[in-house]
Order: sequence, then C-alpha cells, then structure tokens
Amino acid sequence: MEARIEKIKQQLQSQGYKLTPQREATVRVLLENEEDHLSAEDVFMLVKEIAPEIGLATVYRTLELLSELHVVEKLNFGDGVARYDLRTDSSKHHHHHLICVQCGSMEEIMEDWLIPLEERLEQEYGFHVIDHRLDFQGICRRCRESRESDE
Repeated sequence: MEARIEKIKQQLQSQGYKLTPQREATVRVLLENEEDHLSAEDVFMLVKEIAPEIGLATVYRTLELLSELHVVEKLNFGDGVARYDLRTDSSKHHHHHLICVQCGSMEEIMEDWLIPLEERLEQEYGFHVIDHRLDFQGICRRCRESRESDE
C-alpha cells in the first residue's frame, strides 16, 4: 500500500499538488476498499473513522482532484450516485462492469475485450484511443434465477 501511496504522491507533485494528510486519508480509504466502488459519502464515512476532523467538502474536493489527475475513475452506474474506483498500473485501460438493473449488483471484467476495436479505429479512422470504459446493464444471474424460480 505504501508504494501505491508514494506513486500517487508523485502524481500529485508532478501537477503541483501536495499529498496533504486529508488527501492521504482519502487515498488510504480508497486503497483499503478497492473492490467496493465507494460513493463520496461512503468514502467520507470511512475517512471520519480515521480522521474525524475532515469534512465532507474536503473529501469531495479530494475525490474531484484525484479524478481530474486520473488517479481515480469517477463512475456512474445509472443510479445517480457517483462512485470512485482507483486506477491501477497493471492495465492500460480501466476495467469494465456488469451492472444489474434489478438488484444493483456490479461485477467487474478485468480483461480488456476492446483492444481489437481500438486497433481497427486506429487503422480505419486514424483515431488513437487513449482510454475507454464499457458498462453493460442487464439482469444478473441471481435475479434471473430468482425470477425463474418464482414462475
């Protein structure tokens, strides 16, 4: 975790920002809950546990800054709540999501299935893709099985 915090600190410094204690607390919460796609309110509640003096506005500003600097990805799964997901060094692009419109569950696809499409866009249109995100909305297996058992 410390190595990732150091890398984020360097990203901030390269853009003229500091990793203040408030920002570090926010980053630590994101790292500790990396699988959860936390909302700003979720982050705030967890940050308050380790740093009670930090306000909600500070957490919002920190998340927006981290989003602008591409440290986190701001996600919207269609429910009107922005969620935040740390970007990783291991993948060129962000991962993709399967979002159930019935129960709200979300599953991640870590594989990048769009590389052939990116190559085609480059060849046919001269368009170089820097990043992309793909979210599939549908009905998850559990909801489908539950619905079938009710019939």
